[in-house]
Amino acid sequence: MSNDPRDVQEFFSARAADWDARFPDDGPAYAAGVAAIGLRPGDKVLDAGCGTGRALPVLRAAVGPEGTVLGADLTPAMLKEAVEAGRDADGRLLLTDVARLPLRDGVLDAVFGAGLISHLPEPAANLRELARAVRPGGLLALFHPVGRRALAARHGRQITPDDLRAEPNLRPLLAGSGWQMRSYVDEDSRFLVLAVREG
Repeated sequence: MSNDPRDVQEFFSARAADWDARFPDDGPAYAAGVAAIGLRPGDKVLDAGCGTGRALPVLRAAVGPEGTVLGADLTPAMLKEAVEAGRDADGRLLLTDVARLPLRDGVLDAVFGAGLISHLPEPAANLRELARAVRPGGLLALFHPVGRRALAARHGRQITPDDLRAEPNLRPLLAGSGWQMRSYVDEDSRFLVLAVREG
């Protein structure tokens, strides 16, 4: 699959209806990923490429009723599934491309991106756009409920050196896009990169 937004939309539209059923055991990994961000009550957080909104309940729990939770996705079918699952009660859903967020500069405290990095059409520019919307010192969490090796095996592939999520590739990509990598975890049970918005 290419990272052209139309191809990404087509890919996820075809899989939206049974997406949650295909990955029923990811809840604890999402909770641990969100916990690692260290969100505080009242924070403003964006779930970028939120899909069916699986992270929205744990993001809401982290920021509390006074916080702001936004979920952005470019696939209407995925957002429809989020609504049908009742997850729109935990955050405001935005049908939008994360490459052009309808948000003011520096309005967010954090961005959570589950499976996001591998679907960005222009990773450097897209990460800069996320940085634009986050205050200096704010956080970016790039997450996946399984690590790179486990994900590649799931798709019948091997990890290649040009994998964007490999630390030697991702660290300079983030640095050139307004982020400083703070931690990198790639193990079978999760992939989690935390980066700080440079000021």
